[in-house]
Amino acid sequence: MNFTPRLLKTSIFILLAFLPALAFSQTLPVGTVGYEQAFRMGQLAGLQDSAVSFCIRPIYQDSAFPKGKPFLFKILPITLLTQYTTDHPYSMNDGAMIPSKGFQMYTSAGVYAKIGPLTIQLQPEYVRAANLPFEAFPKEHPDYVWTEYYKLHSRIDLPERFGDVPYSRFSLGQSSVRLNAGPVSVGISNENLWWGPGFRNTLLMTNTAPGFKHLSVNTTRPIKTFLGSFEGQLVAGRLDASGYEITVPDSTNPGFVDYYTTPKRDDWRYFNGVVATWQPKWVPGLFIGASRAFEVYRVDLSTRLTNYLPVILPLSKVGTGNDSTGETDYNQLASLFMRWIWPKAHAEIYFEYGRDDHAWNFRDFFLEPEHSSAWVAGFRKMIPVGAAKGQFIDVAMELSHLENPQTSALFRSSGPWYLHSGIRQGYTQQGQLLGAGIGPGSNMQTLEVSWVRGLGAERLGGERLGGERSGGEGLKVIGLRLERYVHDNDFHYIVIRDIRAHWVDFMATVTAQFEIHRFLIFTQLSFINSYNYQHLYVPRIVIDPWWNPGVNTFNFQPQVGVSYRFN
Repeated sequence: MNFTPRLLKTSIFILLAFLPALAFSQTLPVGTVGYEQAFRMGQLAGLQDSAVSFCIRPIYQDSAFPKGKPFLFKILPITLLTQYTTDHPYSMNDGAMIPSKGFQMYTSAGVYAKIGPLTIQLQPEYVRAANLPFEAFPKEHPDYVWTEYYKLHSRIDLPERFGDVPYSRFSLGQSSVRLNAGPVSVGISNENLWWGPGFRNTLLMTNTAPGFKHLSVNTTRPIKTFLGSFEGQLVAGRLDASGYEITVPDSTNPGFVDYYTTPKRDDWRYFNGVVATWQPKWVPGLFIGASRAFEVYRVDLSTRLTNYLPVILPLSKVGTGNDSTGETDYNQLASLFMRWIWPKAHAEIYFEYGRDDHAWNFRDFFLEPEHSSAWVAGFRKMIPVGAAKGQFIDVAMELSHLENPQTSALFRSSGPWYLHSGIRQGYTQQGQLLGAGIGPGSNMQTLEVSWVRGLGAERLGGERLGGERSGGEGLKVIGLRLERYVHDNDFHYIVIRDIRAHWVDFMATVTAQFEIHRFLIFTQLSFINSYNYQHLYVPRIVIDPWWNPGVNTFNFQPQVGVSYRFN
């Protein structure tokens, strides 16, 4: 831990040295603290463009493509975030940061240039984590539980710990090079992506993992037609492994040998995905969307077009054998979603349904739509308070359900979401999930209540609405988020089978964000009480033959950060 004071001093020096020249980013990166959710809330308040779905992110700002300005150069915001985790790793929607115990620091900065239709955004990221040891999967579990645990982790790349030394990584972060023509952009990028309507979880693409290198064809604003508005993105990219294998304990159990402890293939994976939304002109505020994603080992690719664009393959397995092509072992996920906003009521509802496996045909899908399914549902209501423009009480709720339906699993094989027996890294990038951060077999219920002030001072593009900010003040948010997080119920019901031993976290998170001139200062304090950590039920006191209170594990995770931008 002796690296921490020196690293903090260096980061603060860099922050102060570059402050005078900074400007707002030309895309709004996924997970941008404060502004990303503020724009979404501003849309519900009737202060942002109601044609933007917010289901395909990052958001592209109008000022990234200013009319009449063929040349443009800006220095992008600099962000410094520090975090400390006291007991065991907790990580979700934090991009390049890793799940680790102890101190962790994230920083990013960069530049943006426009030369005619060409735009270049260089916004690298650096992460440093103490990566302290912690209690991992408990040795108190019997051998058969350990066997199933390794059977599960042999089909996904989710290391318990990223090595046994301090972790550091420099990456391209939110960088991209694009050619732009009207509302369409073609380019190469390393940016994080978010597909779907959820704000805490969505099924196919979130910022829980770091960004990955990809080619992209996408819209930069809604394309309006006689049928309504359309947005979309087609991606082809590369997914990498973490480089960390499963640690095998000493055991004579034969379940630890052969397949479960065989190293995963040393090969990167090709990713192909597509997402699209449609806003029907006859139903204002309604967005209907779909997303689909495939991954395959690079050495299994051939020269056939369907190998590089499997998203165009049929949605059913009929005529293709037991996998998506009949020849190549692909891992496929797909989802349908909707988001419906009512700016006059300052409210929205949304829903996403997904499958981690093809249906055999439409009849199969119609008879058992719940097979290998997951869903996310939520709503948000903003209540105007006081006389100040842009001041609201924001109430948001989201339910995320990745647990496999137990009734379907009784008669039909259905693996947990994001795991795969052929693509043994599963649906991951550098050891973290591309999809919902709660992970395979897990569920989450979220309730968030916030006081928000300063909405509507800006619109996408960084241009002021109506001159000065509301009341002469910047964005301010103070909130409380309560969550119930059920870890991997698929594993629980198949292996643990003890109603007293569900691993459930109850979390209370206090957030505060204050924009002061060009600074955004933010803090987050998370208090996490884990019931039966790692699925281990240990009676705290014995007062009953069966139902005794168990041992709880307390985890505290404070975050403090600052970001600076130039208008």
